[in-house]
Amino acid sequence: MTAAGARARVRAELTREIVEAARRHLATEGASGLSLRAVARELGMASSAVYRYFASRDELLTALIVDAYDAIGEAAEEAEAAVPRTDLRGRWRAACAAAREWAVAHPHEYALIYGSPVPGYAAPEVTVGPAARVGVVLCRVLADGVASGVVDSGPDGAGDVLAPHIAEDLGLPPELAARAVLAWSSLFGGISFELFGHTHGVVADHVAHFEQSSERLATLVGLP
Repeated sequence: MTAAGARARVRAELTREIVEAARRHLATEGASGLSLRAVARELGMASSAVYRYFASRDELLTALIVDAYDAIGEAAEEAEAAVPRTDLRGRWRAACAAAREWAVAHPHEYALIYGSPVPGYAAPEVTVGPAARVGVVLCRVLADGVASGVVDSGPDGAGDVLAPHIAEDLGLPPELAARAVLAWSSLFGGISFELFGHTHGVVADHVAHFEQSSERLATLVGLP
């Protein structure tokens, strides 16, 4: 290995350690309490050394946010890909269930991306693609349904609620795109209500409730 390669490997390893330490701090301090100095102390590094890897707290937050979006997106993608292509409703169910399972297993990271905004932080454009991964999976299922003629994409008066470019970006007819956005937001609304305690004492079986919700959303978007 060349000297440059060794330096790159060391940098990548230290970057990973910083991000992992910051992720642990999310569980104890929350996103608003994240501090580069505190992360440096945990790792036994000078704060000035950490700043060579992340120029600011916001840059570190962005790395955590992108990682979280990518992780939940990857979980949904892998679950959906394991279902036969012709089983559209099964693919939908699998993606929805995987998103919830990831959220339940990683509540602090989920709260970072779907909880309260961090004061003073504005997410940069680099987060947009990762944030859309679960939605893209769901829209791919619908697009396959349209292509095979089993999902009705006819007008229902709902298409004019979206920004002009959204339907094209999602690869769906406007009316179906509007229903997809409704289902997508309802999916994460249900997960958030569960994780943030809003359904405690109301829902007796959160798994069964979520399964019923994802089935109803599948019907809403026209999956057979």
